[in-house]
Amino acid sequence: MNIRRLLFLDAAINLVLGVLLILAVLYPTQITGFLGVPEIVGGFYASILGAVLVGIAIALIIEARRDPSSSFVGLGLGGAVSINLCGGILLSVWLVFGDLLLPLRGQVFLSLLALLLIVISAAELFAHFRQNEAKSDERA
Repeated sequence: MNIRRLLFLDAAINLVLGVLLILAVLYPTQITGFLGVPEIVGGFYASILGAVLVGIAIALIIEARRDPSSSFVGLGLGGAVSINLCGGILLSVWLVFGDLLLPLRGQVFLSLLALLLIVISAAELFAHFRQNEAKSDERA
């Protein structure tokens, strides 16, 4: 998979998570109950995080669609990888050590999310190294 497609996929993940967080602030019982995740107490931080994730999604889309000669850049691959790895690892730590009292669907949803964040980071890193390897082969 090429880097542009991975950035679009990454943007979609961030957009969905951001919108879910914003909706969970507006409709806490319905969204958190449906997903089986902990309820949001005081929506300030969750809504800010949701907006940040939407912003990250927009930055990823800008970067994925950017012409190489353009000086207007979005979020680069390194930033996307670091954000996703931090989120996936911390979520995994919470699931393993956080003593969260979640229904099975919440455990499954959050575990799949953590796995997805780590897998997309690995795929982005792999694509990056493969692209750099191809560039260095062209130079040789």
